[in-house]
Amino acid sequence: MNEFLLLFRLPDFDFGKLPKETMQDLSKKWQDWVKGIADQDKLVSNGQRLSLEGKVLRPGGVITDGPFVEIKEKLVSFIVVQAENLDDAVTLAHGCPALEQGGSVEIRPVY
Repeated sequence: MNEFLLLFRLPDFDFGKLPKETMQDLSKKWQDWVKGIADQDKLVSNGQRLSLEGKVLRPGGVITDGPFVEIKEKLVSFIVVQAENLDDAVTLAHGCPALEQGGSVEIRPVY
């Protein structure tokens, strides 16, 4: 088995403005989806939710507000999964709640 990093990006909007019930529903969808991967013994590491604030250090010591202010999606979380190959890792990414929110899942092999 190989390891793959699944990076979750969501549109740039304020989750704090969502109704409490909506946030609870979203949280349950995420928990259920990750549990489904864990139940297949393919979850290596359940990453943490990331703060939306940050800094980016660039060559020459240039520091900018980040993490990625030039894009309209924000990196919000990640997990590490096991899969036979990249296509199998992509299959695990299907059903990710980020997709329902107009977000994306980036799948990257871990070396």
